[in-house]
Amino acid sequence: MSTTTVTSLEPYEDANGNRIEYDGPGISPVSVTFRGKNATLKVASDAFASRLIIDFNGNNGHLDIGPNSHHWSFAAAIRVGQDSVVTVGDDVSSTAGVIISAVEGTRLTIGNDVMFASANQVRTDDAHPIFDVRTMQRVNIAQDIKIGNHVWFAWGAIALGGAEIGDGSVLGMNSLLNSSVPNNCIAAGTPARVVRRDIAWERPHLGLTPPFYKMDASTIRTHPEYWNLTQDPSSHNHGLE
Repeated sequence: MSTTTVTSLEPYEDANGNRIEYDGPGISPVSVTFRGKNATLKVASDAFASRLIIDFNGNNGHLDIGPNSHHWSFAAAIRVGQDSVVTVGDDVSSTAGVIISAVEGTRLTIGNDVMFASANQVRTDDAHPIFDVRTMQRVNIAQDIKIGNHVWFAWGAIALGGAEIGDGSVLGMNSLLNSSVPNNCIAAGTPARVVRRDIAWERPHLGLTPPFYKMDASTIRTHPEYWNLTQDPSSHNHGLE
């Protein structure tokens, strides 16, 4: 199978059934590599990105990138493997390039208004197989990931296969999550565990956006739809104290 790299984001289709669906203005720089068949990149016409490196490693991959009405910076290196689906929601931003990877038929979903800092990764897989020497069976099978709406990945935070983060939560600096945490909480550590519940965060930067003392919520515009008490799922308490 031949490899094709496209360096401009515009409508595209090739003989292998790979295609790009996009009718907006140019996004640059961008690199889209097709290594198999029947892969689809669908980008909203009002999406915005500062840099995109996309690699379809196998057949039947699908990547959907939603709109970014605020023109917040979003840079990412995205791998979409065999039969895998990656969905990036509306108004997703990143301070630096986030690494996103889904292989082995997994689904990786990033909700709306998600904010990545720097040195973040979201990956359903470990990139290389690990086997049990007695049974010869894989011990690190790729797993789906679901990131809710209005989630903040602090510097160095990583989500691995099996991670699920509820709306309005924060994954703390240098944390690693591979289980489920509920909404409106802070999860931190390796592996990440809930360290505080009933929180809400907002985007204004402490050092860049006045007022420079934000001691209560009256000092900034809030988004009440994300101000909720933490709800612990009754069916499972993975990652909960």
